[in-house]
Amino acid sequence: MLGKPRFSEYKTMDVTSILADLNDAQRQAVTSEHQELLVLAGAGSGKTRVLVHRMAWLMELSGANYAQILAVTFTNKASREMRERVLSLQGNRDDGARMQPGHSSWIGTFHSLCHRFLRQHHTLTGLNADFQILDGEDQLRLLKRLHKELGIEETELAPALSRWFISRQKDQGLRPHESREKDSDVQPRLIEVYQRYEEICRKSNVIDFGEILLRTCELLEQNPDLLKYYQNRFEHILVDEFQDTNDVQHRWIKLLHHPKHTLTLVGDDDQSIYGWRGARVEHIRQFNRDFPEGEIIRLEQNYRSTQVILEAANHIIGHNQDRLGKNLWTAGAKGEPIQVYGGFNEVDEARFVASHIERLQQENINYDEIAILYRSNAQSRVLEDALIQKNVPYKIYGGVRFFERAEIKSALAYLRLICSRDDDAALDRIINFPTRGIGDKTLDLIRQIMRDRGISMWKACCILIESKELAGRSHSSLNQFFNLLDNLEEECKGKSLDRQIEITLQRSGLLTAYQSERGEKAQTRIENLQELVSAGKAHEQEFYSDVTNETDHAFEALRNFLDDVGLEFSENEKDSRTTVQLMTMHAAKGLEFAVVYLTGMENGLFPSAASIQDPIKMEEERRLCYVGITRARQKLVMTYAEQRRIYGEYRMHTRSKFLNELPDGYIEEIRLNGTLRRPVSWNSQSSISFERPNYHDSDLEINQDPESSTPEFRVGQTVHHEIFGEGMIIAKEGRGERARLQIRFKRVGDKWLLAGVAPLKASPVFSN
Repeated sequence: MLGKPRFSEYKTMDVTSILADLNDAQRQAVTSEHQELLVLAGAGSGKTRVLVHRMAWLMELSGANYAQILAVTFTNKASREMRERVLSLQGNRDDGARMQPGHSSWIGTFHSLCHRFLRQHHTLTGLNADFQILDGEDQLRLLKRLHKELGIEETELAPALSRWFISRQKDQGLRPHESREKDSDVQPRLIEVYQRYEEICRKSNVIDFGEILLRTCELLEQNPDLLKYYQNRFEHILVDEFQDTNDVQHRWIKLLHHPKHTLTLVGDDDQSIYGWRGARVEHIRQFNRDFPEGEIIRLEQNYRSTQVILEAANHIIGHNQDRLGKNLWTAGAKGEPIQVYGGFNEVDEARFVASHIERLQQENINYDEIAILYRSNAQSRVLEDALIQKNVPYKIYGGVRFFERAEIKSALAYLRLICSRDDDAALDRIINFPTRGIGDKTLDLIRQIMRDRGISMWKACCILIESKELAGRSHSSLNQFFNLLDNLEEECKGKSLDRQIEITLQRSGLLTAYQSERGEKAQTRIENLQELVSAGKAHEQEFYSDVTNETDHAFEALRNFLDDVGLEFSENEKDSRTTVQLMTMHAAKGLEFAVVYLTGMENGLFPSAASIQDPIKMEEERRLCYVGITRARQKLVMTYAEQRRIYGEYRMHTRSKFLNELPDGYIEEIRLNGTLRRPVSWNSQSSISFERPNYHDSDLEINQDPESSTPEFRVGQTVHHEIFGEGMIIAKEGRGERARLQIRFKRVGDKWLLAGVAPLKASPVFSN
């Protein structure tokens, strides 16, 4: 217990501003007398309010000076908000205990606070007073030079992989020798790079972000007197988002906490969704083991969402094991049922979302009160297309539009050069990306020739090659680049647009470059490039389905595609109205909206394919779903596609297991009236292709299946397809026009088709 008098003995203290407007659980958390306290704060339960009021209460009760409190957040925005709200709560106090703005308050992020430690005690760390911090780009440049020095080819080990490895080791608090001891399977080359990297940083008087925390921990562990000073100084330590701490952050908090002082941890194990970047949910779950005398207080009353939305969240997260446990509830309205829509494919899904948003405008719901969430960034491309077609303004929250992403722009640059070698911007972007040995001196010479002669960059390169001015290796590298583009153009002739893109990604080395990296960012880039292939296939089917001579239109389709990319997205950028927010579910954490669409609710996408066979990853995926659901205040719409184009090819999907975990009686399945329309023509390279009419208000009906004239096919039946010929049905899922049929065709092998779309007729014969 706290070594201070109980609140009841402070009868003359006016703490109305601190305790007013708190519910019972919040007030219990704010006034707890336990030395160690975990506030298990459910989504929308007033977590920040409790943290701020707890800080003000501790200062009031103990008389602690603002400099004796350490408050840790994960973002600078959260730090500023906390500081401002504590100032507001304290009113006009001027007795020295009042929080003061400025550098002397110890409220900040892990990195900002540890950076401050290092600045104040740099002499103990071996750093000079003017040490500098490497950002991500600086770190990557250093590692590229280091790889070259060590004779490491990019095909053997990508610099980005070395950066990822070093960051992960430091997040775990491991130096090079400790990395080897902990995991004998670690590549010796990675250890070698890590060790040499540290030597260079030490000589250069620079540190990276991971080093800031790790060196602070080592500083305190190696200097007992300094550790004791700070343990005595910080009478109260408060930590926000505790479930997101990695090993070195957890280590730092435990170091600074003095057993006679208070430690307040605020977090939610059900919202721990950053395991892929080192966060460990075990830190919050082992609270009772670390602090046997500590208290856990649960904040379960939600002030954000309807009861229906909360019941959905409770049911889904309830399937996870080893939870600390809580059950969200609200004193507010029950709310509308959760709407679930299953699209035929991702285009149908996106068009439904865009049309549904149009309808919401009649209910006076502003665009900026609407969010579309997805598991993978690559999903945004089709959604963006649908919103543009409906003239719905949008923006990508915490990111960039699909066609403006770096990897997409690089791929488009190669495609632009296939159409025109004189595209200077495209050539400048990828002439040495991926790295091919064309250095800065060569590029400077090329640009000088451009300026002197007033010619394109390509023509300047031609002059350099013909004159043989360049040294052997530079000349060879530039010549190989020329040959690459010529070969790309030749190989792409007569190919479909999606195949042109696929060839370009493979032959250019872009895919290989990203595949050699590791981590979430590299995987996202690969998924985006795969989606670019799908975009090409969709574009060609829409605009060139009537063209029979593929050779004649191959580069016309490519030029048209590149033009549309530029025109659509530059026009949409000019829209200054309030906008619909598009973001990943990870980016949505901490935000809330009146209406939320959770898209791509399919097994293999969400939950991800990598998590389905891994119970630990599956639980994190379920926590991510919980976070997505609890972003919604009034309406929640969940959508999925029965088939999705991945890398240009359709793949059948089953609806997400998370949809099956929703509570009975809280769901409305949305069906669309009207019959399916066959497309103008069928593309022989696509197993499924269809159009849907534009949606209107009258199209949306609940719990009604459209009447269908589609015959009921059966397994074992022989059928005839207009393009694929004769085949036999070997598997069937669903009924009516939504039935999915797996058919083994004599000529083209197995295909999955939709009964209501495919041009199928019963056939009396299946000949071998």
